[in-house]
Amino acid sequence: MNTEEPSDALDIRQMTIDDMAAVFHLGEKLFTSDFSPSMYRTWDEYEITTLFNSDSELCLVAELNSDIVGFALGTTVEKQHSSWKYGYLVWIGVRPGLQKGGTGKKLFDELRLRMKEQGVRMIIIDTDADNEAGIRFFKKLGFGHIQKHVYMTLNLSRSRKKKKKKEVR
Repeated sequence: MNTEEPSDALDIRQMTIDDMAAVFHLGEKLFTSDFSPSMYRTWDEYEITTLFNSDSELCLVAELNSDIVGFALGTTVEKQHSSWKYGYLVWIGVRPGLQKGGTGKKLFDELRLRMKEQGVRMIIIDTDADNEAGIRFFKKLGFGHIQKHVYMTLNLSRSRKKKKKKEVR
């Protein structure tokens, strides 16, 4: 249940360099290792600065009463030998207490509009397969064709004991 409702004071705007710290810290609260090991692994300040430096017009924030309460970070992809331009919604997050109140939809609607103006024909997202709330959110926005993928890790900090082969003479 929402403890706060976005009012007319909610402003969706392009992110500025001054917003980067607030976006990063909000993402730290949202994308924890408990929530999703794969999202947690990739959420860092370099992710934000890279997207901001390459596609700043697709880096949006939701501001309510002078506080950053949400963000959407996107980019575009053009593939060789394809006439299509793709949009990629890399990150979207809304402060707990405001989720399910329309802030995420407003962020996405503005991002979709900006991507369409840039000639994007298809928007792609990815999320953890266990992120049921996220999947419901994206389905409500019209996304479909859900594909599952495998995510694997190899921990190199663990020492592996090599089996010694017996010398045969």
